[in-house]
Amino acid sequence: MKNLKKYTSFILAFALALTLAACGGSPAGDSSGNTTSGDGEDGKKYLIGISQYGEHGSLDNCRIGFLQGLEAAGLKEGTDFEVHYQNAGFDDNIATQIGATFSAENVDMMVAVATPSATACFAAAEDKDIPVIFTAITDPVGAKLDSGNITGTSDVLPVEGQLQLIRDLQPNAKTVGIIYTTSEANSVYSVGVYEEKAAQYGLTIESVGVTAQSEVTQAVDTLISRGVDCLSNLTDNNVVGVLPAILEKTNEAGIPVYGSEIEQMKLGCVAGAGLDYIKLGIQTGQMAAKVLRGEAACQDLPYEVIENFDLYINSEALDAMGILIPENVSSTAIEANS
Repeated sequence: MKNLKKYTSFILAFALALTLAACGGSPAGDSSGNTTSGDGEDGKKYLIGISQYGEHGSLDNCRIGFLQGLEAAGLKEGTDFEVHYQNAGFDDNIATQIGATFSAENVDMMVAVATPSATACFAAAEDKDIPVIFTAITDPVGAKLDSGNITGTSDVLPVEGQLQLIRDLQPNAKTVGIIYTTSEANSVYSVGVYEEKAAQYGLTIESVGVTAQSEVTQAVDTLISRGVDCLSNLTDNNVVGVLPAILEKTNEAGIPVYGSEIEQMKLGCVAGAGLDYIKLGIQTGQMAAKVLRGEAACQDLPYEVIENFDLYINSEALDAMGILIPENVSSTAIEANS
């Protein structure tokens, strides 16, 4: 049985490698699959493997911003580097296979978007000492990604900014509902911060943990039945992945949902205090450029965070909920749908 499992794992990894070669192995921007000699400073074209845990607005923006950050640092795609981009579809097993494939390809760098992909890439890269750059990780320390040949950027949430925004928009609110994935270190950390800070704003937190994306909509029903005044959404990948289904239920119940970045407001969340994930990606790309060029090792670059956050509003969603926008919010907030 043990040998059968090993044989099955080998077949899966081999099949994934063939898929990558057929579908994702060509450099971005060169659909022909042909490679050209690099014109980088050392004459080498770097091979960068990008593993994205799943597809939604904030993670997509991180990847887009990362490539912009490399370009801003003077590295041109197709000339100085090529990209092997793969998406795990929110599947931990596929994330692990992607990391193993990148290691087999001897990429010059692995870039991981979101915690599960970073964990998988770091495990796959250790034996060959391949540098790993991560982004969109709320708690690198809790995820044990804060030492070794790895660094990147954290999207730690501005929880107090969010609680103040809820208080400003819903002065009579008492209970905030949160859905989170129990296996996501970033989500567990964020819920803990919410629970620690909420009382300072006259609020209590009602949280429901899930283990899979299929449980999220049932968790919404649970929070609605408990009479929460609103929901505050994290950057939890399982939850964000089904945000339209969440909003369908909460809109029907007349319960506003606050988002954590602008793409969530575009989908229908009423407002949110959050980060610009394009900027986060750019910051990550500039760090990666230093490592690729040998200007610094990952160990010399502590992970970074964006200190400032913005307020975003969806005026149509607020109006549908009958929520008036006070002057102190309207004067500083960015309209998500402008």
